[in-house]
Amino acid sequence: MEDSYKHQGMRRKLIQKLSDKGIEDDRILSAMGKIPRHVFFENAFLEHAYQDKAFPIGHGQTISQPYTVAFQSELLQVKPGDKILEIGTGSGYQACVLCELGAKVYIIEYQKPLYERTRKFLPQMGYQPHFFSGDGSQGIPAHAPYDKIIVTAGAPSVPSALIEQLNVGGCLVIPVGDNQIQQMLRLTKESEKKIVKEVFSNFSFVPLKGEQGWQ
Repeated sequence: MEDSYKHQGMRRKLIQKLSDKGIEDDRILSAMGKIPRHVFFENAFLEHAYQDKAFPIGHGQTISQPYTVAFQSELLQVKPGDKILEIGTGSGYQACVLCELGAKVYIIEYQKPLYERTRKFLPQMGYQPHFFSGDGSQGIPAHAPYDKIIVTAGAPSVPSALIEQLNVGGCLVIPVGDNQIQQMLRLTKESEKKIVKEVFSNFSFVPLKGEQGWQ
């Protein structure tokens, strides 16, 4: 997997753009600066890899806009050793960022072909999250509870299963809205009965599929 001076230069420009747009966590900028985002793209689309935009990866899914990845990661406030569940593996790029931040990462993907592709590809890059295929709107109860949960698809509402699978003191970062536009939410589980909700900017994600997502 080539990572040339050209690639590294393009990546530095992208990281500077993210900083200029308000991403303040140096650990996230450093993590994204290490990951060769172009390897998630076919060679013909190399110029798209370091633009701050989403890009189709097949099966109705996208590799998220770098700013969105950084924004969600910043809201998670990842600490080394955190046990994190990511709903919607997609290309696996977000999972790589979480691994670089020192988290113990569990990822689940609804689309079987994407799951198969990512399960083979990420270890080749040196990343070893725990891979699962299935309905992410239900979480992965067998491995709960989690310190943090991140959802990288737009949900019609907050899946109750994900709240249940959070540790007290943990948080869920999820975009909630309709098929076109969603508000980014951070839900912090202060006790078993108290959830504190914060609302952030609007985003546009592909739909979260599953029993507690879009049917």
